[in-house]
Amino acid sequence: MAFLLVASGLVLLVLAGDFLVKGAVGMSLRLGVPTLIVSVSIVGFGTSAPEMLIAVQSALEGAPGLALGNVVGSNTANVLLVLGLPAMLYTLDTSASNTKRIYLMMIGVSVIFVALSFLGPLHFWHAIVLLSLLAAMLWDNLRSAMSTRNGSGADLAAVEGIRYNMPGWRMAMYIFGGMIGLPLGAQLMIEGSLIIAERFGLGHEIIGLTFVAIGTSLPELATTAVAAMRREADVALGNVIGSNMFNLLAIMGVTSLFGPLPVAANFLELDLWIMLGASALLGIFVYSKMRMGRLWGVAFLGLYVVYMVYLLGR
Repeated sequence: MAFLLVASGLVLLVLAGDFLVKGAVGMSLRLGVPTLIVSVSIVGFGTSAPEMLIAVQSALEGAPGLALGNVVGSNTANVLLVLGLPAMLYTLDTSASNTKRIYLMMIGVSVIFVALSFLGPLHFWHAIVLLSLLAAMLWDNLRSAMSTRNGSGADLAAVEGIRYNMPGWRMAMYIFGGMIGLPLGAQLMIEGSLIIAERFGLGHEIIGLTFVAIGTSLPELATTAVAAMRREADVALGNVIGSNMFNLLAIMGVTSLFGPLPVAANFLELDLWIMLGASALLGIFVYSKMRMGRLWGVAFLGLYVVYMVYLLGR
């Protein structure tokens, strides 16, 4: 029954997240916003919506370890799994991608979050810092969007299966469906995860870092896989980088308002550093002309499998 709850919640989260992304991207493309900016902001936020609902409801239900584990685990999965699997199937040519600036922003946000975690438990003032950084990031993206309006978004439209002339009623249906399905899916997945954790003697942190993190990263995986298949490296990298920043700033910022959220010693000793190290690996492809090919995909997936095995045996 517990696994059925998790599976049902996961299906709802993936479908609702996809609906929300389609509606939001369809609306933004009408404004002529460039692909990279849409990928970092709209798509990144939309595919992070499952993590947001999971984290907030976990905190409200007295399982803060599940909330933090979900976010930290998702950021690690976004790099090693979400980029590793598509790269193994379709080589990602990142040489022409213009992601240096947003990549530096992601690294800066990750370092700040690690520092705040050492000053935990996460509480109201941590939330103020994170949400202020979120506002600054959104303002920077908005300014960039306004200065480069009417940029081409044909590649992103193709990746998401969206037409420029999507009717307004369909956009509203996608957005409304996403907003209804996400909280329902999150509730089912949390209930099932807590039952599994209790039955097998696993801590909430481990469940969050493994099963829940992988489940809530599926929207990013779906978007990135299609982007890789269509040779759209900007969409793939922008989706992952944007999702990671939203996970730390928006999700942990909002969740910290419901604190205090204790940061377990295991996070401080290992898991946060694994997250930071995975993010740093992206710099190889952001700052060089190297392609993310099959060998790199295998390496990324291998690292992720080793980490998962370690966590489940911890």
